[in-house]
Amino acid sequence: MEEEEEFGDLQGTPMRLTFQQLNVATEQFTDKLGEGGFGSVFKGQFADKSIAVKRLDRAGQGMREFSAEVQTVGSIHHINLVRLIGFCAERSHRLLVYEYMPKGSLDTWIYHRHDNNAPLDWSTRCKIITHVAKGLSYLHEECTKRIAHLDVKPQNILLDEYFNAKLSDFGLCKLIDRDISQVVTRMRGTPGYLAPEWLTSQITEKADIYSFGVVVMEVISGRKNIDTSRAEESIHLITLLEEKVKYDNLVDLIDKNSNDMQAHKQDIVQIMKLAMWCLQIDCKRRPKMSEVVKVLEGTMNVESNIDHNFVATNQATFGIAGNVKSSVPPLASHVSGPR
Repeated sequence: MEEEEEFGDLQGTPMRLTFQQLNVATEQFTDKLGEGGFGSVFKGQFADKSIAVKRLDRAGQGMREFSAEVQTVGSIHHINLVRLIGFCAERSHRLLVYEYMPKGSLDTWIYHRHDNNAPLDWSTRCKIITHVAKGLSYLHEECTKRIAHLDVKPQNILLDEYFNAKLSDFGLCKLIDRDISQVVTRMRGTPGYLAPEWLTSQITEKADIYSFGVVVMEVISGRKNIDTSRAEESIHLITLLEEKVKYDNLVDLIDKNSNDMQAHKQDIVQIMKLAMWCLQIDCKRRPKMSEVVKVLEGTMNVESNIDHNFVATNQATFGIAGNVKSSVPPLASHVSGPR
C-alpha cells in the first residue's frame, strides 16, 4: 500500500490505469512487441489509440526505476521523446503505457541481421541522428532539472511510421540539479555504450554524449559496436574507428550494404567527425548536445582539435577529479569494449 501511495499526489503525472483496463486493452497481453532488461512490451488498443504497454518483471526494474520513469517521463514533453500516456501500480503489477511506435526500435533497421528491411538511405539515417540529438539536447539543457538518460542505444530509440526517432526507456535516467556539476551514481547502462568515466563513478550528462557518438557510428556503419561474430581485429567498432582515422581511411567504415550510403561518402565522413568529437575520453572535451544539433543543422562546424583515442586505457585521461574512490570499478572492457 505504501508503494501505491507514492504515486497518489505526483504533479503532472500521466493517467493512472487499472490492471484490468490494461488486460482488456492488450487482449490479455497477447501481441508481444519485444522484450528488454526489465520486462516485456505488448501492443494494445485504448480509446481508439494504439498503445505499447511495458509490463515490468517483479525481479527486474525496481520501485526506484519505476517511479523515476513515471515521474520523469510523465512531466516532460518533446517531439523526440516517447510519450508516457499512463501507468499502473496495483498490488504487484507495474506497467507503463506509451504511445505506439509502428516501425519499432532502431536496432532492427541498422544491423543487417535479416533482410526483411531494406538498408535505410542516408537522409533517413541523418534524420534519425538529428532527432536523437534534439531529444537529448532537451533532456540535458532545456528541462528544469538536467536529465541524464544513461542508456542511449539503438534498442531505446523508437521510430514512427515516417522514421521520426524518439528516445525511450527512462528507467535508468538520473536527475541532476542545475547547480551541481556532476552526480555520483551506481553503475548503470549497457556495456559497449558506456563512457569511460563510469570507471570512476562520477557521471554527468556528458556520458550520454559518448553513448550518442557510439550510436552514430553504428548507424553509419550498419553494425553493432561490439560484434563477436567478426574477426578479432573488427569486433569493436570504436577501436576500429581509432585505426581507420589513423590511416585516413574513414570511408571504409561506411555501410557497404547500402549504395545510397556509398554515394554520400563525403557528407558521412563529416558526421563521423562529429561522432569522434562526442567520443572524446575526456568528458570536458565533448560538445554539448545543443552544439551537436547545430553541427547537424549546418550552423556550426565540428571542433578541429580532436584527440583520436576513443577507448580508455587508464583513468588519468577522463577529465575527472583524480581523488575519487570508486566502490568496485568495472572492467575497462565493460566500459568501452575490448582493446
